[in-house]
This record gives sequence, structure tokens and C-alpha cells, in this order.
Amino acid sequence: MTTFDERQKAFESKYAHDAEMQWKAEARRNRLLGEWAAREMGITEPSEIEAYAKAVVKADFEEAGHEDVVRKVMGDFEARAVGIEADAVRTKMAELLVEAKSQLMGELG
Repeated sequence: MTTFDERQKAFESKYAHDAEMQWKAEARRNRLLGEWAAREMGITEPSEIEAYAKAVVKADFEEAGHEDVVRKVMGDFEARAVGIEADAVRTKMAELLVEAKSQLMGELG
């Protein structure tokens, strides 16, 4: 194998690893968002919080990007008359993405 081939393989491996880590961070962010949103809606039962968080993670598979998650949470907020705006949800998502990445890095050592 030539040096170029080795570098290309290393680049491809790094790209795959980075994409996987981004996906994991976004999934973790969505779970954290679901937990936060559940508490904002007054859900206190741990099993219900967990179930709602899983539903938020699942909502992210509807389309590319994160607007499907925002729509899910906002729809639930509106149904329960929670006075939180979509921009606040997006801001919370950005904060939680940082937290999710930090958690993942801590788990990796």
C-alpha cells in the first residue's frame, strides 16, 4: 500500500468516526432535550420522562436537520400550554449539544 493510499484510508476512517460521534452527540442532545421538555411540561414520573425523551430522539428520524425535533417539542408544549417559544427550544438544543459532546468525551476517557 502506498503512502497516499494509507493517508486516504486514515482520512476515511477519521471521517467515519467524526460522523458517528456527531450522530451520537445529536442523539444524546435530543434525549437531554426530551428530559428537559418533560420537566417543563410538569412530567415528574421517571419512566414517563424517559419515554418522552425516547420519543424526542425518535422524532429526529423524520427528516434531515433538527427542525423535526423542534416541531415535536413545540407541538407538545402547545398542547400543554407551556409558554416556551421555538427560539428558546433551539437555544436549549445548542446548549445541550455542548453538554452532550462533553458527556461523550468524558465517557471516552
